Amino acid sequence: MKATNWEFRNRASIFGLIFGCSFPLYMVDSRNAGIWLANLLGPRIGIDSELLAHLLFALGALAAALAALIRTWASSYLNAGVVYAAEVKTASLVADGPYRRVRNPLYFANVLLAIGMGTLASRLGFVFMLAAMVLFCYRLILREEADLAATQGAGYERYRQAVPRLWPAVTQRVPSSGQSPQWKVGFKSEFWCWGFATSIAVFAITLSLVAFFVILGASLALFWLTSSMLSKTPDSPVSG
Repeated sequence: MKATNWEFRNRASIFGLIFGCSFPLYMVDSRNAGIWLANLLGPRIGIDSELLAHLLFALGALAAALAALIRTWASSYLNAGVVYAAEVKTASLVADGPYRRVRNPLYFANVLLAIGMGTLASRLGFVFMLAAMVLFCYRLILREEADLAATQGAGYERYRQAVPRLWPAVTQRVPSSGQSPQWKVGFKSEFWCWGFATSIAVFAITLSLVAFFVILGASLALFWLTSSMLSKTPDSPVSG
């Protein structure tokens, strides 16, 4: 079932709530997902559990950094107002950069971010965060695809048939349109996401929850501020 108008308009807040509601699940399940997995695997593969925990959190930070990079790359092909727009933009179709491998790189990056952030949640929190993120992203995608199909017609159908919806293809599926990325715009739009990655990296090094939540809180505040301000910028082409 596709997302409603309200869900699409408030997707930034819902993404934030998915992260925000995952960590309080420690009250139900007190065991951290990363440490639990390290304690489970460490003795079996002959690696010190504490060292393995640091490595798992480092992998979480890497997943979040990759998410930030993909979002920055994707946003560099869009006006910031499209990324955070309150309604679906269907004036034209962007099929360059990461959009040559996956139709929804921004949402794919959100799933990677949930995996990275989930390593710091409880086991239940990790499952909730990832499941909720995948489900909500798919609902948003179905909403956007319906609007794009209605306005773009056969051109979008050819693109849809060639390029995967959410999981990227190894090779580029459509030729480049010659559009150049605007990296400054991309970093401006996704600065908050780099903050998420930084918070996990700091925790992987220090195992300090205080440092993690301070950086994460600042990043969340920046996320909501960015999405609120940039949603008011002028229209431009939309992603596939």
